[in-house]
Amino acid sequence: MAIHITDDAAADELLSSNPFALLVGMMLDQQYPMEHAFMGPQKVVSRFGSFDPAAIAAADPEEFAALCSTTPAIHRFPGSMAARLQELARIVVDQYDGDASRLWTEAADGKDLLKRIQALPGFGAQKAKIFTALVAKQLDVRPTGWEKAAGDYALDGFRSVADVVDPVSLQKVRDHKKAAKAAAKAKA
Repeated sequence: MAIHITDDAAADELLSSNPFALLVGMMLDQQYPMEHAFMGPQKVVSRFGSFDPAAIAAADPEEFAALCSTTPAIHRFPGSMAARLQELARIVVDQYDGDASRLWTEAADGKDLLKRIQALPGFGAQKAKIFTALVAKQLDVRPTGWEKAAGDYALDGFRSVADVVDPVSLQKVRDHKKAAKAAAKAKA
């Protein structure tokens, strides 16, 4: 299935064809507009020439941080995200033989999938639930119990990047998040 998150053909193709790129896009989706976060891997490819986890893990940290910081940067905090990206690449290489898709294709069940994702740098409980929903909804990877593991993100609607398939759904997710923030603020 083709991923359509960024509204940029090359970036979306990379997300669709490279599981590590999809994982990194989700990692970068923090305090940064989601479509820009998911464009991060394409920015790296255009400057580094590859999005191979082994090559990224082996790159000189200072040089890699510099290329991630080049305008337009991969994130609003490019230095720390470059280090986190290299750490994630090392984990994918060491634990999954460089194949990020093994994180989800080899998960025993939804609980195991959630646990695997939460063990990664930059993936807290909420982001792990969202990524579980993303691989289920967009890649049709649905281990037993994925709905429980993903929580409300498994539901139909426009709650997160897991539900973004085009510019219209992206706006609906933005509207949902804005309404949720307003409700939380009013409650406080």
